[in-house]
Amino acid sequence: MIEGDYRGFVVRIEDPGIAVVTLNEPERLNAMTFAVRRDLVELLTLAQLDDDVRVIVITGTGRGFCAGMYLNPAAQAEEPTLVPGRPNARRVPVNLQAQLRLFSQELIRAVRRSDKITMAAVNGFAVQIGLSLALACDYVIAGRSARLGSATLRMGYQPDENGHWLLVEHLGPKRALDFMLRRRIVDAEEAAALGLITEVVADDELMSRTLELARELAEGPQVAIRLLKRATYNAAHLPFDLAGDDIAVRTAVSDFHPDAEEGRSAWLRREKPNFNGWLDG
Repeated sequence: MIEGDYRGFVVRIEDPGIAVVTLNEPERLNAMTFAVRRDLVELLTLAQLDDDVRVIVITGTGRGFCAGMYLNPAAQAEEPTLVPGRPNARRVPVNLQAQLRLFSQELIRAVRRSDKITMAAVNGFAVQIGLSLALACDYVIAGRSARLGSATLRMGYQPDENGHWLLVEHLGPKRALDFMLRRRIVDAEEAAALGLITEVVADDELMSRTLELARELAEGPQVAIRLLKRATYNAAHLPFDLAGDDIAVRTAVSDFHPDAEEGRSAWLRREKPNFNGWLDG
């Protein structure tokens, strides 16, 4: 089980198989150290391999979902809980490039490569890597007080966690460039209008609404959902015929899964299907 307390966050499991990951360093708006990122990457890997987990929800405590990287030099010496050790690399260009590719970007990559549905419940500020963490999720539910932005240029930095790619995916090149160059931080309503988030709710309804949606997804046919999620992301980058081939291969798996038999049988009975017997068993 992945439930427990980790460096900078806690994990609790809600029925039926919803892993709620809560960043819990509100005094720094849940800004992340190297150690927190390393542990989150490992946690997401474990969650992918844990059949007790169907949906992953990421949220924060206090006034911030995640306000970027925590730049305090003393805090950067923290050790991860799950993956001990830090790279012994001098801060020179060739090493920084490798660290960014292998460590800074790996958290966002871990979210995107998970076959399980991921959801961000955004409370307060989601800036820099916090914005990218939210955008990498399949669903983004935001409280009305949420504020989302890239803002890296405010310190002369790049969105080096691959945040520029995520913004291009959501906004297109020209609007993404404008968003980054003007260092915009937008409220939840504007973020929804831009297509950055899925839904805006009252702050005090954020977790109840997120968990309501998470339960709906967790009760769906998990094999078909995971195959469809991957096929949908693939379709954004594949030609029409290759996307058709990709979904056909996945359908050849899901159509013969017990969930499909249960779905067909329940439809004939005019009853709600009871999916995921393979997990419950």
